[in-house]
Amino acid sequence: MTPLLEVRHLAKHFGAVRAVDGVSFALAEGEVLALVGESGCGKSTTGRCVLRLIEPSAGEVQFAGQDLLKVKGRRLRELRQHLQIVFQDPFSSLDPRMTAGQTIAEPLLVHRLCRRSQVSERVQELLGMVGLTAADARRHPHEFSGGQRQRVAIARALATRPRLLVADEPTAALDVSVQAQIVNLMQDLRERLRPTGSQQTMCTGVGRAPNGASAFPYCSAHGTGVAYLFISHNLALVSLIADRVAVMYLGRIVETAPAAAVFTGARHPYTQALLASIPVPDPAAHRDRVLLAGDVPDAGHIPSGCRFNPRCPYVMAKCRAEEPALLPCGDGHEAACWLV
Repeated sequence: MTPLLEVRHLAKHFGAVRAVDGVSFALAEGEVLALVGESGCGKSTTGRCVLRLIEPSAGEVQFAGQDLLKVKGRRLRELRQHLQIVFQDPFSSLDPRMTAGQTIAEPLLVHRLCRRSQVSERVQELLGMVGLTAADARRHPHEFSGGQRQRVAIARALATRPRLLVADEPTAALDVSVQAQIVNLMQDLRERLRPTGSQQTMCTGVGRAPNGASAFPYCSAHGTGVAYLFISHNLALVSLIADRVAVMYLGRIVETAPAAAVFTGARHPYTQALLASIPVPDPAAHRDRVLLAGDVPDAGHIPSGCRFNPRCPYVMAKCRAEEPALLPCGDGHEAACWLV
């Protein structure tokens, strides 16, 4: 099966700083791939390069069979309908002068997804999908809580019926009590927007279906609903939503595998350390801890050999001399480590 998104050797350099340094991954229709790692490892830059919000320095980004880095002008604008993002801070990503209704209506009008007479109905429907009410359409961002603002941002992103949604740390700016609500909402929306046979026939129409159901074309006529590139440093939240996990360190992916394999049998020492840092409900519960020395090195001065070697508890001479490639080590599991 051809992936919806295929990223090959993506790089973004800011002068001597190699923020993203040869990242490759694929994402299928309707799949959730979580991109995880410490702050500063290049996760957000990767997501923005994929959408061309930042122009990459090198690499290839194939979306639905087209190289996004070669598309320009009107065709790029048309493709942006299918590529949306939810930013980390909803307060800064929403225009304070626009109401929630105006914010959600804007992409509907820009991409001509429905008639002007239907915009109000579509806005109300999108607000309902994210757990808000029709009355909320008249409110401005400062009148919402942080979680509600992020719901408005999600509704805005879904308004264009995207095939790919990049969620860039969508819960990082929210209270802990609200984070799981947003992740559960995104998981619920993913299931609700997965087209059935009857929905497939509605994907090109507007207005109401003959049975009175909404015919608003949320789904793609091509596949199995919206795919997520879910960027986060919170592995506990990632475990709730991800199908696969890719772990980044200092600009590169060091391990990727199905989510269950990562959480039960991580192979890379860095992934093991991240998992060991997840808080557990019972403080007295025994678990093996992986203590890392030092801090993440400066991306402008990448260590020779394996870029994790200055902090790795299992470092060998070979680790300091030669960088390991990301190679298969099991069913759908890849790791870049000489121990593996």
